[in-house]
Amino acid sequence: MTKQEQHDSAERWEAQLRKGALEMAILAALWKGRGYGLEIIRQLESQSQLVLAEGTIYPILNRLKADGLLSSEWVEAEAGHPRKYYSLTDAGRERLRQMSQAWVEFSRGLGRLIAPVLKEKQEASQ
Repeated sequence: MTKQEQHDSAERWEAQLRKGALEMAILAALWKGRGYGLEIIRQLESQSQLVLAEGTIYPILNRLKADGLLSSEWVEAEAGHPRKYYSLTDAGRERLRQMSQAWVEFSRGLGRLIAPVLKEKQEASQ
C-alpha cells in the first residue's frame, strides 16, 4: 500500500468513526436545551471537532424525531425566517444516558488496549 493509500484509508476510518458518533453528539448538543440546525452544527464544531454540512444534520434530526428522541417546534424570529428548534424528549434523554454509558465503557476498554501503543510512541519521540 502506498503512503497515499494509507493516508486515504486512515481518513476513511476517521470519517466512519465520526459518523458513528454523530447521533450521540447531536443528542448531547441538546442536553442543556433546545437548538436549531445551524446552532447545533456550530456547537458540534466548537466542542467536538465534528464538522457537518447542513445537508447532513437535517436527515439525522428528522430520524431522531421520528424515533421519538426529539421534539420540534417552529419559532418566529424577530428578523428573518422562522427556525425549527429541536429538544430532547424524555426518551431522548434516557437514550443519551445509555449511549453515554456505553461510550465510556467502550472507550475505557479501548484506551487500555491502545495505551501501550501510545506509550511506545511517546517514548520513541523523547
